[in-house]
Amino acid sequence: MRRFWLLFAQTITVGLAIWFIVTTLKPEWINGGLTSSPLHIATSKVPLQEAAPGTPTPGSYRQAAQRAMPSVVNVFTSKDAKPVSPEVMEDPLLRKFFGDRGDDADEKQSSLGSGVIVSSQGYILTNNHVVEAADEIEVALADGRTASAKVVGTDPETDLAVIKIDLPNLPAVTLGRADQASVGDVVLAIGNPFGVGQTVTMGIISALGRSHLGINQFENFIQTDAAINPGNSGGALIDTNGNLIGINTAIYSRTGGSLGIGFAVPMTTAKTVMESIINTGHMVRGFIGVEPQDITPELAESFSLNRSTGAIIAGVIKNGPGDKAGLKPGDILVAIDGKPITDSNDMTNLIAQLQPGTKTKLTVLRKAQETTVEAVVGKRPPMKRVQE
Repeated sequence: MRRFWLLFAQTITVGLAIWFIVTTLKPEWINGGLTSSPLHIATSKVPLQEAAPGTPTPGSYRQAAQRAMPSVVNVFTSKDAKPVSPEVMEDPLLRKFFGDRGDDADEKQSSLGSGVIVSSQGYILTNNHVVEAADEIEVALADGRTASAKVVGTDPETDLAVIKIDLPNLPAVTLGRADQASVGDVVLAIGNPFGVGQTVTMGIISALGRSHLGINQFENFIQTDAAINPGNSGGALIDTNGNLIGINTAIYSRTGGSLGIGFAVPMTTAKTVMESIINTGHMVRGFIGVEPQDITPELAESFSLNRSTGAIIAGVIKNGPGDKAGLKPGDILVAIDGKPITDSNDMTNLIAQLQPGTKTKLTVLRKAQETTVEAVVGKRPPMKRVQE
């Protein structure tokens, strides 16, 4: 019996050894070649369904981003540091704050921002505060090229500027219709936040026609929750088709970072400013020489008004267009060329759109009587900047 079990065990051992050798070296011998070795499985063609190259992921905005990103540039500026007076450097206490600058007379202050190529001729739209007072402006394109830029013109009252570079084959952005945008539309912000490089963020339009923010003289902002941070200034706000609908300008922040409230100048405004700067070197606006004031409930009661729309004329510039037309302090301007006025901001924007030298009809309310006067539109003087 013991010999029988020994023979049985040896037979099983030899059989397993043969099976191992055959399955390793000649797997096709097993079951007529139906069993595959691990090597055969690894190299066989398994029918897998893969997405076609370039097929967008559902919910993706890659095509819009890819269309607009080449047109968005990084703007690097530098200016000479203000020299510190010898009297300051002689004071040991003040020297601790300014440091020893005897050998750093050529020290430069650098800043960064963004811009958008709006013409293949090299015109770039950006913010005035990005290039203001810059001694040198360097532009870096998304394709790796760089070029020095010169300022064509600026408009501090909308915080817009146009600069120009000289390079061939520039990818100009497609201008969108900001006047057709609506609250809730998805938008993308493209720029160079914190200098990390070109970045795309997504959000929606939170509000339209934002004004009375104290950011610019002329305000009609698109508000968005797409993340806008320092360095995004002058960059693009685009729609889901990759069309430019605004120039990112400012953020509301208590920390310096994005809190989900960003503002962009709509292209309805930016296009007018851009074309005027390219054609004349500056922005030309209408002017009638009055100081407007909103109608508050208190003022409405004081003037015995039964309306809350319009703008009170608080002051009239002597010998200005309004003065010559007969406007007086206390008049309430209710319409310009038949267009109703809602408040002082609306009045300022409507007058700015008038062509200097043309005549305009001003409808005013004076002593509860409505009357119309005709004024020759003047040219708005440039905004005075406070010297630092």
